[in-house]
Amino acid sequence: MFGYYLNLALRSFRRNRVLTALMVLAIALGIGASMTTLTVFHVLSGDPIPQKSERLFYVQLDPETRDGYKPGDEPQDQLTRFDAEELLRQKKAKRQAMMTGGGGVVEPEGNKLKPFTVGLRYTSADFFAMFDVPFLRGRSWTGGDDDARARVAVVTRELGEKLYGGTDPIGRELRIDGHALRIVGVIDDWKPAPHFYDLNTGRYDSDEQAFVPISAALDLKLGRNGSINCFGRSMVNDPTAQNVPCSWMQYWVELESAGDAAAYKRYLDNYSEQQLSAGRFERPANTRLRNVMEWLEFRQVVPGDVRLQMWLAFAFLLVCLLNTVGLLLAKFLRRSGEIGVRRALGASRMEIFKQCLVEAGTVGVAGGALGLVLALLGLWAVRQRPAEYAQLAHLDGGMLALTFVLAIGASLLAGLLPAWRAMRVPPALQLKSQ
Repeated sequence: MFGYYLNLALRSFRRNRVLTALMVLAIALGIGASMTTLTVFHVLSGDPIPQKSERLFYVQLDPETRDGYKPGDEPQDQLTRFDAEELLRQKKAKRQAMMTGGGGVVEPEGNKLKPFTVGLRYTSADFFAMFDVPFLRGRSWTGGDDDARARVAVVTRELGEKLYGGTDPIGRELRIDGHALRIVGVIDDWKPAPHFYDLNTGRYDSDEQAFVPISAALDLKLGRNGSINCFGRSMVNDPTAQNVPCSWMQYWVELESAGDAAAYKRYLDNYSEQQLSAGRFERPANTRLRNVMEWLEFRQVVPGDVRLQMWLAFAFLLVCLLNTVGLLLAKFLRRSGEIGVRRALGASRMEIFKQCLVEAGTVGVAGGALGLVLALLGLWAVRQRPAEYAQLAHLDGGMLALTFVLAIGASLLAGLLPAWRAMRVPPALQLKSQ
């Protein structure tokens, strides 16, 4: 029966080629625009570590002075070095990592390569297990290496191949800013998007190619990237020193389960009260503990223009659907005579309704195919933009399937009113006019 309805639809298209082309184009433009913006939004707002995002939490404390204090205000986004090192020493979570971004000049062995700059990540040993960083060979450094301030490093596959070609870099020397670090591990391709664990050095585009123990990085005074906020009442000469009132470190913890967050939050409150009693903090306990997705939402990582473009694109799709409704209605009512004859010959209202919906759905399939081409062109245009998230725009299998589902669903929705009007054409009146 479907083949019969499809054959009738194709005959109708041949009789009204211009009108059919206009309907396909209207659906395609709406689908292309909406799927382009929806795909970009989907990529930018996705969970960067879905297997454990509910168990990873970002820690915030409030070490500022009493000046300007208002109960309920948000604490600073980052921790002081003293607090990060103290929380790390107490180890109250399953895993914990303090970190900050950095950069330096790599000095290759020999004369084949000139020195070049790389992005660095200074962190503690739990970083790799906490964030499920995939290793190609070797291992991460240990907590003992952190305590010993060992001069070791983990590099990306890209950096290892650039420096040593096909040779295994494990045990080789990596010179950064004149300091020698021993390579203990090589990680596979790993670029979570968004760059959730440090939003200060880039939200979507990070060039971190080497990871160094933060204790060694502080000893060697390697270059640091990211924001810093000093809030004390006295001048600060070295904002990275241990006891200065400057916040510049990120601190993440992994808990056994999401339900342990309340207990860890109480621990942070108790810690803050202890620091208040000791005279380091001047404000009452004001802590925050957000999991990965809560942290991304709080920081409003998805650019506001992307959200706006998505809603505008869906509004445009709605306009295209309304135009398609008008075109389908005009087309079906122009065939009132044909429909009346079919009704008089025994066709039921439901058969007319099904025929019209098959015709609308076929328009949707054609519009979806053309809309997919337009969406791919739109994503190509997005990737040409200078925005840091632009290169992430791509159409995966799920979004490809959604394109056709949306196209067919939209066309069927647009065909409901015209099909209902068509099936109510009175057969007797049409026969009399004929």
